[in-house]
Amino acid sequence: MDTFLRDKLNQWGLNEFIKKFEDEGVDKESLYCLEDKDILILIPKVGQRARFKKKLRMLKEEESKRNGELGPKARQQQEKDAPGLSKSKEVSNETVELKHVQLLLYISSLGYFFFFVFYPQVVSSASNIYGKRKSEIELQEKSKEDKPAVKRQRGSFQNSEEMILNDVKNIMAHVHTNLSNQDSTDLNEFLKTKIKDLEMDKRELVGVFGKTGAGKTSLINAVLGVRTLLPSGDVDACTSVMIKVESNMHNSKYEAEIEFITKEEWEDEVGTIDHSFEDDGEQERHDDDDDIDSRYDLFEKLSAVYGEEWKQKSLQQLMDIKNFREIPEFLESTKKILTCESAKDLSSKIVKYTRQGGNREIQRWYWPLVKCVTVKVPNNDFLQHVTLVDLPGNGDRNKSRDTMWKGIVGNCSAVWIVSEINRAAADKESWEILKSASSLLGNGGECRHIHFICTKSDVLGDVHDNSAADLQALILKRNMKAKLAVNKEFNKITMVKKYFSEGCFRVFTVSSMEFLKRKHLNPENTEIPELQDFLKNLNDCHSETLNYVSGAYGILSLIQGASMRKAAGVNKVVSKHLQRKLNSQLVGIRKEMGMIYATFGKCLDEGVEISKNSCDQILKSILHLARKSGSAQYNIMKNAVKNGGIHIPKKGKEINFNMKLSASLNKSIDEEFRKTFPVEGNCGPFNGVINTFSLDTERLQEKYKDAELQLIFLKTEEEKLKKKLNKITRDGKKKVYISLTKTVEEIMQECYREAAQFQGKNTLQNIRETIKRHVNNNKDTMFAKAKDVMMEKLMKLMVDILGVLEKEMMESIELSVEAEDDSIPDVSTALSMVKQRWVQLHSINS
Repeated sequence: MDTFLRDKLNQWGLNEFIKKFEDEGVDKESLYCLEDKDILILIPKVGQRARFKKKLRMLKEEESKRNGELGPKARQQQEKDAPGLSKSKEVSNETVELKHVQLLLYISSLGYFFFFVFYPQVVSSASNIYGKRKSEIELQEKSKEDKPAVKRQRGSFQNSEEMILNDVKNIMAHVHTNLSNQDSTDLNEFLKTKIKDLEMDKRELVGVFGKTGAGKTSLINAVLGVRTLLPSGDVDACTSVMIKVESNMHNSKYEAEIEFITKEEWEDEVGTIDHSFEDDGEQERHDDDDDIDSRYDLFEKLSAVYGEEWKQKSLQQLMDIKNFREIPEFLESTKKILTCESAKDLSSKIVKYTRQGGNREIQRWYWPLVKCVTVKVPNNDFLQHVTLVDLPGNGDRNKSRDTMWKGIVGNCSAVWIVSEINRAAADKESWEILKSASSLLGNGGECRHIHFICTKSDVLGDVHDNSAADLQALILKRNMKAKLAVNKEFNKITMVKKYFSEGCFRVFTVSSMEFLKRKHLNPENTEIPELQDFLKNLNDCHSETLNYVSGAYGILSLIQGASMRKAAGVNKVVSKHLQRKLNSQLVGIRKEMGMIYATFGKCLDEGVEISKNSCDQILKSILHLARKSGSAQYNIMKNAVKNGGIHIPKKGKEINFNMKLSASLNKSIDEEFRKTFPVEGNCGPFNGVINTFSLDTERLQEKYKDAELQLIFLKTEEEKLKKKLNKITRDGKKKVYISLTKTVEEIMQECYREAAQFQGKNTLQNIRETIKRHVNNNKDTMFAKAKDVMMEKLMKLMVDILGVLEKEMMESIELSVEAEDDSIPDVSTALSMVKQRWVQLHSINS
């Protein structure tokens, strides 16, 4: 064996393998040519093999660097001494350049010109070495010129961001693959998990409310710029299920995913048919109350699914499998997928799953069996992170649909209340929708924007002999008058104002027809472009690109820092400093949370006392509904006790006994809850202690240069973790807020079940007495129990937040600053590239 290799193995602490290397004929030249499979034979143990691979890699880098500093003669001499080195260098360079070309080929499909401008060195290098591939690229570019240009809805800004994101994702995928090929260690697994966690996506939901005929569907079609996407236009038809509209990010088709209720739910609903015909002595007097009698709603559903022949069939016959041959997915509890080339084709296919009535040619309507329909639209970039949801006004009588409705309302970032312009301010139904959902949107949700949208703004009625200019003036005047009236009405509604400021509320006047015609379009006539801009901004606020690139930059900084271990002593000092800072920050957060917890307890104690003292008044409002006839009260009470204390009429406001019983409890903490979990502003939850959390890593970077890369990672990890904690808080606070009503509901279930059994004479009186007796017997414990449950959930949320913060931050500190791992690969090239993209991204957004 030559002395060079023997010396190196001695230096690397691997002298025990000298004989093995000699037996296999390894010398200085072949050392640089060793592949992974060769090294596996030479060094079977994982730890020793990893150390050898790292040392060999560093040796190659040193030799390559020295080669670059030598003159031509010296390089020729070194080639004679170590020909393998030159060959290895050439292969390495070709590998890097090949990756550049592959990346260039991929990104050329997104925008070759942008890549050429920002990365000329990559293009030049790739072109010089791979002329043939360059020619292929030029042919691809020429073929693009022969095709019609694709309209860019959001300009070069969005295209630039998308290219940067795709670029960095490709780099991180390559890094993840390299890590997967390395030996498994704690740091290796930690890094792979962090790369995987970069793919986080939160969709912003925009809920669209409005009564039948207000123009909801036409509005959504107009905003999307697709006239025939969602079924609309039938005078006697209405949307009966939730419809979500998202961007199709996978292909250029129009798609719909239809999610059904369960077979068991439908069987339970159909099973009530026999009770609908029972005559209990009072029933005959209630048959005229169509609005509040659920029997007619059931009849409509049965007629839609089965036709009129359902009246002669038993439950067993109605549930026969042959009735659902067209929708086997319903029986299999799977989603039905519809795919079409055009919006018009998809619209005609989904109408029977979404609309109630209208088209006489359709014999079977399946909307009663549908829970939700998700429509996916191609080539729409401003719905990439936004979902529009066409919502029924106030929930649904089907329990699973109602649960989904409440969940979506609570997750809405914005809501659009849609009403015709000529009666918007006086539209009681629209305002009732807003009032009934206000607590779900505010303290129980995350809504930041309420938009009242007045439709049909270009319709003036009987106007004759007016010039175009006069008509335009009349439209502007009427639109302004409508905006003022709606704003004035909003300011009167204290129930909504306690959750939302005036800054959250905005009025738009639109004409969907005028916008879709795109003829003689006056911007003053319709504000649909402003609604589109709002969605684009909401989509941009998601900042997926910035989050991903910043996170990638931090992870690559950590990998490179770990592969360059320079000063273990300094790293230990830095680690101790960071841990002390973390503990200090945790103490401050615990203190703030403790004060918030105590304040909540005090508020709820007052709420419990008020609730107990006002029980008689609450019961009177529940058991003797104002402005309701005797027959109406009978039906409401009967339906409510069958449905766990909730009556959802076909039209109008939901009546919820449980919410009325817990109203004083909710009121007692509303203000404090809004301060603790604000949906507006930049303060953040828990009086800002999460958002202001910091390990002060930027200052430490100046002091400890050897740990700079690890500290860059910790800074990006800190920001990412704060976003995660805010999401945990946002989701958890909803459970905390609804717990008061939910606990009361659970305690009341026993009496609802008992009351639901009454039939015949005196049914209404028996129901009232049962509820009154149960509430009076339990009032001393029911409200206190509700308070205790809320406090438990609040404490759990606080403990979870502190636990995640401490565990993940401490793990990041230990594995980034302290861990020793010789198997971590060099990622200097990837780090340089991602840092460049990170700088570009910040310059784009600045």
